[in-house]
Amino acid sequence: MTAVDILLGIAFFSQTGIGVQGNFFLIYFFSYLFFTRQNLRPIDLIFTQLALVNSLMLLSKGFLQGLAALGLTNLLDDIGCKIVFYLHRVARGLSLSITCLLSGFQAIIISPHSPKWIKLKAKVPRFISPSILICWIFHMLQNIIIIEKLKRSSGYRNTSEIREYGLCSVNVTIAISTSLHAVVFTLPDAVCLTFISFTSGYKVYLLYKHHQRIHTASVSSRSFPETRATQMILLLVSTFVIFYLLNSIFTAYMHSRTPNPWLVHSSALLTSSFPMVSPFMLITSDSKILRYYNTVHGRKSCQTEMDSRNTLFPVSGQREKVTGRP
Repeated sequence: MTAVDILLGIAFFSQTGIGVQGNFFLIYFFSYLFFTRQNLRPIDLIFTQLALVNSLMLLSKGFLQGLAALGLTNLLDDIGCKIVFYLHRVARGLSLSITCLLSGFQAIIISPHSPKWIKLKAKVPRFISPSILICWIFHMLQNIIIIEKLKRSSGYRNTSEIREYGLCSVNVTIAISTSLHAVVFTLPDAVCLTFISFTSGYKVYLLYKHHQRIHTASVSSRSFPETRATQMILLLVSTFVIFYLLNSIFTAYMHSRTPNPWLVHSSALLTSSFPMVSPFMLITSDSKILRYYNTVHGRKSCQTEMDSRNTLFPVSGQREKVTGRP
């Protein structure tokens, strides 16, 4: 094990630890709002699902890839490898689908207030839960066909029949036909990325028109309250697309030739980058989350200050106890 392997292991573990904490905070926050019967926005369910699949991606890829970087490649048996790889593939596909759903939902929310759009805005929230359920079912069924190709890793010993990918190896002789792979995997991803590009361009256009109205008609930015949320989602979606495309390039390059450890680790780092940064982008941009954090932090600060005052200036009963007076 070299110094580079140790650095890679530290990078994977740090990436996983930081990302899981951020995503778990979002899950806790929205669950708290739900169980305390506070107002939940329709978009909060999408954020919760995104945090959930991001956590699943980090735990099924980043942590185990860190172990693989340290040379611990024989931790899983064939069944364990199939389960972990399957969960990662499902979470990766769901991350794309839910990001696509998020981009489309926000595009509808900020659309012009015409009668046609108003009716659509009223109907869209009720379709969020069924859409997420359909995404889960689709990706769980989609990735079943790749399970038979996987088995536990035997180390980085690529042959003409076996290719190693960290903790798992793939039997390339049990190949999926090119046409089947294009229909089952490539086509849905291409449709989602095209839809994300279209809705993102539409939102940029609406923000540009709103910016023009502010300068030409002195319209207050409060007349467009979704502006900040739209900018945040645009940044989130753009970050996702960049990492997704870079990882797709690495993955395509690995499939075109025998992968080496450097390519496998680089692809894994890119895969785990968006799940790590996305929760903090949401936390720092969502005013609702910031208000909650400031409220809780303010209460803790007040309680700490009161405790310190009681320690320095105890009440009469406490003062007698401290000084030993009868």
